[in-house]
Amino acid sequence: MSKKIDRALYGPSWFEVIFGAFLSVVIGVVLAAVYLVTKPVATVKELPKEPVAGMVYHIEGSKDATKGRSWVAKRQQFVAGMSVQVTEEELNAAIAGVNAPAPKKPGAKAEEPAPAAEAKPGHFAAGAPNFRIRDGEVQISVPVTVNTLELGLNLLVQARGTFEKQGDRYVFAPKTLLVGSCPVEKIPGVASAALRQFLGAQAIPEDIAGAWAKLANVTVEGALLKLEAP
Repeated sequence: MSKKIDRALYGPSWFEVIFGAFLSVVIGVVLAAVYLVTKPVATVKELPKEPVAGMVYHIEGSKDATKGRSWVAKRQQFVAGMSVQVTEEELNAAIAGVNAPAPKKPGAKAEEPAPAAEAKPGHFAAGAPNFRIRDGEVQISVPVTVNTLELGLNLLVQARGTFEKQGDRYVFAPKTLLVGSCPVEKIPGVASAALRQFLGAQAIPEDIAGAWAKLANVTVEGALLKLEAP
């Protein structure tokens, strides 16, 4: 009873005031992050001369199949242990090749397409990445569908950066990482988790992964990704 009387006479304690303020800040940060994550990203062919304040823009890398044809020869050179220089068209052709359905054997019966898997709450589905190389940086963008609570929320994850050696191999080191319109590269633990979940989940052929592990250097110059063999 005395506590109720003290509270009525003297108001909330310092602990209650500090905890309440802290809780308000946390809730505000969470709500702001959710708003930015779900805020639509504008996909454009080039940046507008007068960008809209607060708008996040996305420029997709070229998927020109004609310019990407040279990837077939460069892949052979790369897995054979030779140095190669790769364009964004070639990288996107490589991704298209990885995700292409396996060719049917002659005389094989046509199979009916399997029914689409039902989305499960608490899961997400990452689409094929798209590469863009400009001004000495690689942009990797991945469309993601979030099925948590059956929302079916479509997001775009964008990472821009270069490559650095960690341990005995080169890895992508993003300078900026956007989930939707929310910058997460400076949030401890979130950036690395996002990279693992959205970019690290992509399938890489064994021969390419093996050749990558042996690289002596990886650099980005202008619009070229340079892969130097030992």
